[in-house]
Amino acid sequence: MNTTVEELNRKVEAAHAAFQKARTVPPDTRAGWLEAVAEGLEGDAPALVDIAARETGLGLDRLQGELRRSTFQLRLFADEVRRGEHLDAVIDHADDSWGMGPRPDIRRVKVPLGVVGVFGASNFPFAFSVMGGDSASALAAGCAVVHKAHDGHLELAARTADVVVAALEAAGAPAGLFGLVTGRPAAEALVDHPLVKAVGFTGSTGGGRALFDRAAARPEPIPFYGELGGINAVFVTENAWNSRREDILTGYAQSFTLGMGQFCTKPGLLFVPAGDTGSVAAVLAHALDRFEPTVLLNARLHDGYREAVTRVRAAAGVEVLVEGDFAAMPSPMVLRTTAANVRAHPELLRQEMFGPASLIVEYAGESELVGLARLLEGQLTTTVQAEAADDVTELAAVLVDISGRVLWNGWPTGVTVSYAQHHGGPYPATTSTTTSVGTAAISRFLRPVAYQSFPTSRLPEALQDENPWGIAQRIDGEWHRPARPGAQR
Repeated sequence: MNTTVEELNRKVEAAHAAFQKARTVPPDTRAGWLEAVAEGLEGDAPALVDIAARETGLGLDRLQGELRRSTFQLRLFADEVRRGEHLDAVIDHADDSWGMGPRPDIRRVKVPLGVVGVFGASNFPFAFSVMGGDSASALAAGCAVVHKAHDGHLELAARTADVVVAALEAAGAPAGLFGLVTGRPAAEALVDHPLVKAVGFTGSTGGGRALFDRAAARPEPIPFYGELGGINAVFVTENAWNSRREDILTGYAQSFTLGMGQFCTKPGLLFVPAGDTGSVAAVLAHALDRFEPTVLLNARLHDGYREAVTRVRAAAGVEVLVEGDFAAMPSPMVLRTTAANVRAHPELLRQEMFGPASLIVEYAGESELVGLARLLEGQLTTTVQAEAADDVTELAAVLVDISGRVLWNGWPTGVTVSYAQHHGGPYPATTSTTTSVGTAAISRFLRPVAYQSFPTSRLPEALQDENPWGIAQRIDGEWHRPARPGAQR
């Protein structure tokens, strides 16, 4: 049954009360809560994976790997919390000789926002769902979370939430720090609630934009961190094409069909030199020959996939290179057009086909690539397939302007969780300039506060000279990092 608005209000109020109790706990305590959740998920892994397989149609190996990713992420965030670098604690002692005149004692630290609403994704039932990146990073920041379950895996969402709540309770976290709601009325009320201070979302451009507009229209607008997907264009230089055409096409085929093409980082566009369409079709057909299709995540996505592919296929100047279908378990489809045609019809470069289909664009000369790149909207990723001697400086500069991650001779469907990872990009890839993957994701749910001329006894622990939390601090311009991060003194 869907959560009523009254029930949603109670969940948010309980989350706010829990946040008030938990916001100032020591880093080691908060890290322990994250580790407890990881242990809880691992302890219930067989049941969780079985439910996920039944609800989503994704394979056991994929789901087991995704759950491992989620527990790894929780532990990585726990380590980050102990180090305290996400707090960006900065201490400027009073200085009468400061260059612009006497400086008062001023200290800055980031504090958690409050209750965060998180919307789960359909295509990653663990990594971007109940205890995926948004929920984990919000808890790591010191926030409380109310998660709106995705309709595509409601049983899994409920089971996962039960595990998370039980783990937090056993670890001593205040009741209500994490809650789950379902249904559209609760989703809308979650974005509207005055105690909700930010929203994390992973999903479609249409759904995300509607919620983004709703968050902005509140009497008190709040940050909306929406990850909306993208086309993830790949550009192949002439030298790369001539030297390793078959390897590129094989890698492309594997990447755009991974997970039945239901990755937000799927390469939906491949720009290659014109001249050997028949050979390309043959190589792709061979590369896809052993592909074993499975069902798409749900009927709504299947319908959307069919509509998107049909629209692109019917467009002027587009032809089928590798024939697929729209069966219950769709076979991959590759479409082809020319650079001249997409310059005349740039909307072809902006149509996401969420499933095992992709579009190849053939260009007449490499000098066209920069102009073609400029036709693209914001992307999560873009890729250059090139040789060491190729001068792609201008192309790379354009790709940096429109992308969150730029790859060299790789494929974008692997998104590791790490310190340097950035999973985002200019709109419509996302609605912000932040990342939803990696340790930097924690900073989305924090805001800076400066304390000026406060007595030491009134300062938060993160800003005290004695550094009782043992975290990283920048003192008078120089970083100081304890040998044992997070050690309690």
